[in-house]
Amino acid sequence: MAEPVKPTRRYDSPRRRQQASATRSDILAAAQRLFERQGYAATTMAAVAAEAGVALKTVYVAFETKSGVLRALWHVLLRGDDETAPVGERRWHLEVIEEPDPARQLALNARNSRAVKQRAGALLGVIRNAAPADPDIDALWERIQAEFYALQRQVVESLDAKGALAPGLDVTRATDILWTLNHPDVWNLLHGQRGWTAEQYEEWFRETTISRLLR
Repeated sequence: MAEPVKPTRRYDSPRRRQQASATRSDILAAAQRLFERQGYAATTMAAVAAEAGVALKTVYVAFETKSGVLRALWHVLLRGDDETAPVGERRWHLEVIEEPDPARQLALNARNSRAVKQRAGALLGVIRNAAPADPDIDALWERIQAEFYALQRQVVESLDAKGALAPGLDVTRATDILWTLNHPDVWNLLHGQRGWTAEQYEEWFRETTISRLLR
């Protein structure tokens, strides 16, 4: 009687997971350099693999498509790490919502804006520029803007609940103002084109939102 065939056991180990994570990080760092230097359209998967020093197959296995690489890179730069928790659940965002003082809330929001823009501002320009020619990237850009608006609305709703909004402002109008002032295009204009430092941007954004939104 033939012996039963033992099922193949998938080999896994903390060391292998660490190596896979390091390779993934190397690929994303390489993609960021290429995307920001030469744009999305001109960057190929083969170029990303060569820049990262890995096989082309490795890049495809990890991300499947070039748009998959860009999406993964965006999420890492937005959140600041590889964890899956969305921005709305991050401590640095919840700190803004939970802060009892309205002016301090907007100061913390300015701090977060600066941190995110420093990490992801250049890539946001890449995504925006690539969107018109690529349906996948266009969908990503639209989702980024919608999620960004929703997060800023949370901040405004918290201010409104405290009765802190300036006379004549409702939640929608105040959110429109905050979203516009916090938009990555403004960062790219002031920091990228006019040469403002990150500190100058944060100070301007903080003072402008406090003076414009609060009573």
